[in-house]
Amino acid sequence: MALPLQLDELDDLPRTPASDVKKLGWRGVMKSVGRVGKVVVTNHNQPEAVILSVAEYDLILRALQTAASKDHDALDTLRRRFDQRLESLRADDAGDRLRALMDGPAKLGGVPRAGTGH
Repeated sequence: MALPLQLDELDDLPRTPASDVKKLGWRGVMKSVGRVGKVVVTNHNQPEAVILSVAEYDLILRALQTAASKDHDALDTLRRRFDQRLESLRADDAGDRLRALMDGPAKLGGVPRAGTGH
């Protein structure tokens, strides 16, 4: 199941200056985080940190785990295919089949073209 993860650009996130963090305190900042799920803390108008809600952080983690699982599944499929092909080289007649293949004429798929046409 794909997770509906949408990561906003840093410039698109709501911002709060570090001075507001000091002035409003943690509760004030967390009110902003609670409304949007994430807030960029700036210092002299430059981003310094992103504060995420637990729900937002969890959503990102689950999306990353799902992506990693898909990558692992794809790699596992490739590994099985490779192992199957490798196994054919371990057959008793593999050397004879390979020599017969190399001794015969090459089979080209399509029409051979010489040069690049410059």
